[in-house]
Amino acid sequence: MTSGMKIMHKHFGDVLCEQVKLKKSHAAIGLDPNLDKFPHFILDKAVQAYGKNPEGASFAIETFNKLVIDTIKNNVAVIKLQLAYYEVYGSHGMKAFWETVRYGQEQGLIVIADAKRGDIDTTATAYAEAFLGGGMWNHSNQTVADAITINPYMGKDSIEPFANVAWKKGCGVFALVKTSNPSSIDFQDQELECGSSVSEKVSVLLSEFGQRYIGKEGYSSIGAVIGATYPDKLKLFREKMPHSFFLVPGYGTQGGTGDGVVNAFNGDGLGALISASRSIIYSYIHDAHTFLSEEKMRLAIEKSLAQMNQDINAALLRNNKLVHTMNC
Repeated sequence: MTSGMKIMHKHFGDVLCEQVKLKKSHAAIGLDPNLDKFPHFILDKAVQAYGKNPEGASFAIETFNKLVIDTIKNNVAVIKLQLAYYEVYGSHGMKAFWETVRYGQEQGLIVIADAKRGDIDTTATAYAEAFLGGGMWNHSNQTVADAITINPYMGKDSIEPFANVAWKKGCGVFALVKTSNPSSIDFQDQELECGSSVSEKVSVLLSEFGQRYIGKEGYSSIGAVIGATYPDKLKLFREKMPHSFFLVPGYGTQGGTGDGVVNAFNGDGLGALISASRSIIYSYIHDAHTFLSEEKMRLAIEKSLAQMNQDINAALLRNNKLVHTMNC
C-alpha cells in the first residue's frame, strides 16, 4: 500500500469503523519515542552506526517504532504519533516521523499525526497540506498522515481550512475539546453567559460543522479529542456529538480504564478510539529494562495490548454496548 492511499477516495469515518471491526480493537497506540526508555539492543546499534547525535536518534526511533508496529499491527487499527517527540531532533527526527508514517500505513494501520496545529486562513491550509497532502508543488506520491489533531480555540476559521483539506484527501481531523490534563479546567470548564462551558460551546460548533462530512456508518470525518480522565464529561460530550469519533487520551498511565471510557462510545459500540502510549510501548520497563531481549520486549507489548483490548471490550459488554470486537 502506498502512503496515504489507504483511505483515499473513501470516507475517513467509514474506514475507522471498518478497521476497528477488522482488528478487533478500539485502541490508538501512541508512538511517543523517549530514548531514555529504549532498550540497549537498539541504542547500541544507533551509537555504533551514527554516534550519540540526532542522526543516531533518528535511527533508534525508526528501529524502535518499526519493532512496535510489527508487534501490534494485527491487533490494533490506529497508531498516533506526537510530533514533539520527533521535532526535538530536528530534520533527522522528522525523517523518523515520516518513515514511521510510511511504514505504519504499509503495514495496514491508520496513522494520526498528533500535531495540535491551530491557525486560520492560508496558514491553517498550509499546516493541513503539510500533514495530509495537497498543494500544487507536492509530489503525488508524497507520504501523508491519515488524520491530524488540531486546536480549534481560535474559532470556526481555525477548523474549516483543516476540514476542507481533509475532506478532499479522504482524511480526518480530531479537534481538541476537553483535554485530559488536570489544568484543562482553567479555561475549558469556564461557564459562559449562556450557561454552557467553553468546551461545550466548542463541541456544539464542531458537531454542527461535522454534519457536512457524515459517512455511511453515521460518523463524521471531523472528530474530537475528549480526555479519559473525565468520565462524566465523556457522557456529556457523547450526547452533544453523536456523529463524531472521539480520540480519547488518558487511558493507562494517566488513570483511564475500560469502565471509565465506556461513555465515549455510542450504543452501536463504535465512535471512540482509546489512546494509550507509555502503558503499552514501554510496558517492558523494570529495573533492568535496558538490557532486555527483543523477544521479551515484544512479549510485554503484546500482553499489555491484549489486556487493554480485553478491558475495553469487557466494559462495553457490561454496559450493554454492541461489541463488534469481542475477543475475550
